[in-house]
Parts: sequence; C-alpha cells; structure tokens
Amino acid sequence: MKTVTVKLPSALNARLERAARRRGQTKSDVVREALESLLNDLSGTRPARSALDLAGDLVGSIEGPGDLSTNPKYLEGLGE
Repeated sequence: MKTVTVKLPSALNARLERAARRRGQTKSDVVREALESLLNDLSGTRPARSALDLAGDLVGSIEGPGDLSTNPKYLEGLGE
C-alpha cells in the first residue's frame, strides 16, 4: 500500500477525527472510504446497492403489527 501525505485545515482534521472515533476506525480508513466513494461517483462506477443499504436507516423506525405480511386480516382487499 502506498502512503500519501495530505495537509488539512484544523477544522477539517477535527471533523475527520470525530468521524473516525464515531465509526471506531482510523483516520486513514475514513479517508480511504471517502476517497473511494468520491472517485466512484466521478467515474460513474458506483457499485450497486441493495434496498437495505439504501433504506437501512428506516428499518425498524416505525411501530406496527409484527404479522403485517402474513395475517390474512391485513391482506383483505389487497390487489382489488
């Protein structure tokens, strides 16, 4: 693996340190992920993401019946 040295303004370095602590990663790991994401966006080669990846922050965020998809009483009139 190659080493790259980057100069960061103090405020950006502080944000990087906070993000690394929050994620339980090194600053290098966070920078690598951010750079990979940026380069994928620029080249249009963003890897396919699953529905769970896209909506993962919503999973479990609302209350409702646990048997919504299997209980016939909730399925009455569906598709009519």
